[in-house]
Amino acid sequence: MTDTQRIRPTQTEIPADVADVPADPAAPPVRPGMFLLELVPVPVTDIDRAKAFYADCLGFHVDVDVQPADGVRIVQLTPPGSACSIVLTEGVESLDMPAGTLRGLHLVVGDIEKARAELIERGTEVEPVEDMGGVLYARFADPDGNTWTLQYMPWRV
Repeated sequence: MTDTQRIRPTQTEIPADVADVPADPAAPPVRPGMFLLELVPVPVTDIDRAKAFYADCLGFHVDVDVQPADGVRIVQLTPPGSACSIVLTEGVESLDMPAGTLRGLHLVVGDIEKARAELIERGTEVEPVEDMGGVLYARFADPDGNTWTLQYMPWRV
């Protein structure tokens, strides 16, 4: 199954019953003792601007864009091939953080020069590749100043 076949349509409505949420056969089972990191809140000032950056400039898939209550919005996006997503929120007090304070999230890639070139072509300002003893890095930021790093580890390809 290709990544394209696994991508589900964007969820824009809140199901009335949790039983209405279809099972995801690609999701790994959660066995006793496991702690799966699957969602990272990213603090932003403008959800629409951030959603456009992550979807259009970085190529993240928009999984969810819902407004479950007045003044509340939740947008979940997933990097291509990743099991972990990010979430942009407004009106969710427990996830309220100053915009631009997230630092150094890593996106592991199989070809850093190609990944960097693709992001630049999509309008993202990405720093030159830096070799840190055989592991390669290229850094960039979202419109709010949250920082990200492309990381290439040759033993992972």
